[in-house]
Amino acid sequence: MRRPLIAGNWKMNKLIPEAVEWVAGIQERLPGLPDAEIVLAPPFTHLAVLKLRLENDSLIKLAGQNMFWEPQGAFTGEISGAMLKSAGCEYVILGHSERRLFFHEDDAAINKKILSAQSSELKIILCVGETLEQRNGGQTEDVVKSQLQGALEGIEVDDDLVVAYEPVWAIGTGLTATPEQAQESHAFIRSILGSILTPEDSLKIRILYGGSVTPDNSRDLLGRPDIDGALVGGASLAVEKFCAIIASLN
Repeated sequence: MRRPLIAGNWKMNKLIPEAVEWVAGIQERLPGLPDAEIVLAPPFTHLAVLKLRLENDSLIKLAGQNMFWEPQGAFTGEISGAMLKSAGCEYVILGHSERRLFFHEDDAAINKKILSAQSSELKIILCVGETLEQRNGGQTEDVVKSQLQGALEGIEVDDDLVVAYEPVWAIGTGLTATPEQAQESHAFIRSILGSILTPEDSLKIRILYGGSVTPDNSRDLLGRPDIDGALVGGASLAVEKFCAIIASLN
């Protein structure tokens, strides 16, 4: 059985003191919540501080929000997989729609990042999803299939891979895919993973939903058979909302 995973992506939010306070708040609440793997992706500047705060805590794992594919060198402003690992990360988020949109990352670049992340022994949360124009044009499956195949070309995939389906039109907009729409896309993603791996191995891969997940809609989303957790954006900034999403796993 796939263990649920709830990840919080803070994006470019919170200062270090606020991050420390948040972690203290969730540490108080987690023991009473349903079992799930909890992953936190704060800004890079916070990682080393939170690593110390979480040193004796096995319930919360850290993730980088992005990384570069080279291990070191003259790449001002970039960060390597080894640096993330050294700062306490177990995961890295790759292919997020905001990286694709604002920084023009394509599937070839994401593919190189995945290879580099694997060499640094980081687990990958690979994001895929369509825009509203693509959905309205009936292109959802073509877009998602192309993103998955492009990002994973030549990659040795195992069940450490996590895929996050994030319909771009539902990120930060207040719009959310219906549970039926989300389940349909998740089932399609699992079928594509089944063609890349085997149908049996695809059943081991966790697929998260990301797109304006809140305590109000999380129970319906997380109750679907192919939705194994959530990649939470805005709602992860408040301890109470994030914990309420975890609680909805019951």
